[in-house]
Amino acid sequence: MAMHRGLIHLQSPGPLGSDTMTPALTALLCLGLSLSPRTCVQAGPLPKPILWTEPGSVIIWGSPVTIWCQGNMKAQEYHLEKEGTQVPWDIQNPLEPRNKARFSILFMSEHHAGKYRCHYLSPAGWSERSEPLELVVTGAYGKPTLSALPSPVVTSGGNVTLQCGSQKGYHYFVLIKEGEHQLPRTLKSQQLPSGWFEALFPVGPMTPSHRWMFRCYYYYRDTPQVWSYPSDPLEILTSGMSRKPSLLTPQGPVVAHGGSLTLQCRSDVDYDRFALYKDQGVNLLQRSGQKFQVGLSQANFTLSPVRVFHGGQYKCYGAHNLSSEWSAPSDPLDILIAGQFPDRPSLSVQPGPRVASGENVTLLCQSQGWMDTFLLTKEGAADAPLRLISKYQSDKDQAEFPMSPVTSAHAGTYRCYGSYSSIPYLLSHPSEPLELVVSGPSAGSSPPPAGPTTPGLGRYLEVLIGVSMGFVLLFFLLLFLLLRHRRQEKHRTSDQREADFQHPAGAVEPEPKDRGLQRRSSPPADVQEENLYAASEGGGQEPNFEHGTYRVCVCVCVCVCVFHLEFLCYIY
Repeated sequence: MAMHRGLIHLQSPGPLGSDTMTPALTALLCLGLSLSPRTCVQAGPLPKPILWTEPGSVIIWGSPVTIWCQGNMKAQEYHLEKEGTQVPWDIQNPLEPRNKARFSILFMSEHHAGKYRCHYLSPAGWSERSEPLELVVTGAYGKPTLSALPSPVVTSGGNVTLQCGSQKGYHYFVLIKEGEHQLPRTLKSQQLPSGWFEALFPVGPMTPSHRWMFRCYYYYRDTPQVWSYPSDPLEILTSGMSRKPSLLTPQGPVVAHGGSLTLQCRSDVDYDRFALYKDQGVNLLQRSGQKFQVGLSQANFTLSPVRVFHGGQYKCYGAHNLSSEWSAPSDPLDILIAGQFPDRPSLSVQPGPRVASGENVTLLCQSQGWMDTFLLTKEGAADAPLRLISKYQSDKDQAEFPMSPVTSAHAGTYRCYGSYSSIPYLLSHPSEPLELVVSGPSAGSSPPPAGPTTPGLGRYLEVLIGVSMGFVLLFFLLLFLLLRHRRQEKHRTSDQREADFQHPAGAVEPEPKDRGLQRRSSPPADVQEENLYAASEGGGQEPNFEHGTYRVCVCVCVCVCVFHLEFLCYIY
């Protein structure tokens, strides 16, 4: 340690915590230590120096740290004192221009942790002590966990709760926001019934103008400056109302344990970066967006090898580089981990693996072991698996997946899995694959949702087609009878005109040249008289069979039309 050398060495103030000058020092100052006569005027206390550290006051174990004490230009030496010690921790001469001194710690350890003050000596005497500086060493214990409740993505203006926890019973938890010179927040730990220790720190309101990055620590009450390793950093994102991206996986939502999983977050908004969040996860993964074409961006998140903790529900967000605000969340995507239970269910189909389009098909998933949930997947399908609660029947847990009626789009390879409702993201080994072959016309690329359908709908369609065909036939029959009726009316009118024609009295009817032709074409005289009598008597006509048939056909057609309309209303 560097000591002050001079004709007279003034005694330093007492131990840390005592800021009063000794009577001897006061007397010497009054005398002025000068042979020339002067008036004794006791000066006021010298200003406090300023004490700070570089790179900060929270230092990881083994790292170097520099402590600075700044006074005035007349300072002759600087003393650094540590709380709990009776002698100065270190003494240094001032650096040019003599207004500050440097105290170096090359290897930070538990021995250096504590509270420090400094003061300096000048020709006018000792200064007051500086404000205390707390120097903390981290890395003495294992790191805690830090998570956000309910999610690390918060809408602008909202609040969030940060949960710092550990399995060990440390007494206090400390929360620090990075990037700002704020005092750490300290809370006493609380023990949960499970034995877990935690502290809950409310944070907010959140604004996109700040970056919200946090870490937490813990310590024992007897050593408040000796902290654990820091938790993993937790960034809180502020989401807004910009368009949400989409989240998908090329492999499908069911992944085998130990395999590789790639989640793709993409958007038609030209986002520069994307973030992926797993429900109940500790933090977020962030990736830069890749531009595939104008207005389209995407980021790939690869999780490999897949482990049990990768199962869960995921969402992703997009953001621009010049903004701290993130987009609305994507629709959730469930990732399921297969191969977690030893039982392997079996999959069968009724009436058989080869069916005609339009038939009713049921896929039956069964298990000898107890499972309360079954899932059905189709190879190559991007949709979420169908999930049904199992029923115990015939000494087996089973679930029926109906498909009615099937189309060619239902054709494919199916597998089923068993699971438990308490851990829905973990599945059993898959059943043996079952290939369903559907013969008949194509019904499009996407099958209708599997599940119960309206019974007898196929029969209704058959009846509807039959009624429609009958209506068409009756329509043509009515048209035929109408044309025939008009033709007969025309001939009847012509015959009546011929019968009504009378020759003048006394006129001689010319004799036809061919009398044989006359005999063949003219009816007998008595028949002509009967026709004339029928046409002239009473001015009326006999009832005609064609008129009755016509009326009946019209009535039948009207009835068929009414029935047809009522049937359509019933069907739809």
